[in-house]
Amino acid sequence: MYEKQTAVLNCPCKEFPPMENPSPILTAYREARRRAGRNTSPQTGILRRLFAKTQASPADFVPVLVAVGEDSPLEGFEWPGSETPEAFRQRLLSLAVEDGGALLRRMADQRKEDYAEDGFNWPDQEVLGEMAGGETVDRFLGISDFHGKTIPLALAEIPVKNPWEVFAYVPFGGWNECPCNEEQMAAAKYWYEKYGAVPAVITRDVLEYDLPAPVRREEAMALALEQYAFCPDIVDQGCGTVGYLADTLAKSDKWYFWWD
Repeated sequence: MYEKQTAVLNCPCKEFPPMENPSPILTAYREARRRAGRNTSPQTGILRRLFAKTQASPADFVPVLVAVGEDSPLEGFEWPGSETPEAFRQRLLSLAVEDGGALLRRMADQRKEDYAEDGFNWPDQEVLGEMAGGETVDRFLGISDFHGKTIPLALAEIPVKNPWEVFAYVPFGGWNECPCNEEQMAAAKYWYEKYGAVPAVITRDVLEYDLPAPVRREEAMALALEQYAFCPDIVDQGCGTVGYLADTLAKSDKWYFWWD
């Protein structure tokens, strides 16, 4: 199953079977990030000048930990129409990426309209809550099961120049309230350019981002509202309030999204 699923990605992959200690996985991911250099760092301009001086070429790939097996986003995925994985990939890469900020505002407006139709405000004061009580998330949560053992993973070196383009290779979303691949690309581009956030873990229903540092506290509440519009389950079935999420974002260099 590993070979069949990773063949769809059409890129170098390293297999990691389940293990008690995730350290080898995280070490390999960090090393791949280092080799990828400019493309997964917000310090793009500095690194480009460095490589220009040394006449070396930075790698053109973005490393992503992709679940394989039954937890994989590739398991049972039905390609649109009669598209092949390659046609799907080329189509998405040829599209103009939508303005991510506009996309997130539209999502928020739609949720406000839906709630208003039922006589409610979105989000109400109870769901907003205070910006307090959050936890520090400094590790990838989606790579482990409920018993703490890692799930089967592939460290894929996705051959793209921009982090948001990984969603042209890894099919994800488009079911229930989970945004489709095109919307994932738009949000990823927006958050990368604003915060340096890079898609790092993709499973069947979990998406995680890696950041160079937590967002500034004064930005965290607005970001939490964006993320709540993008993925309501992280609040409604997760932390409970936008304020709690905002406090977590101000302390964390990892972002976690999960859709039911």
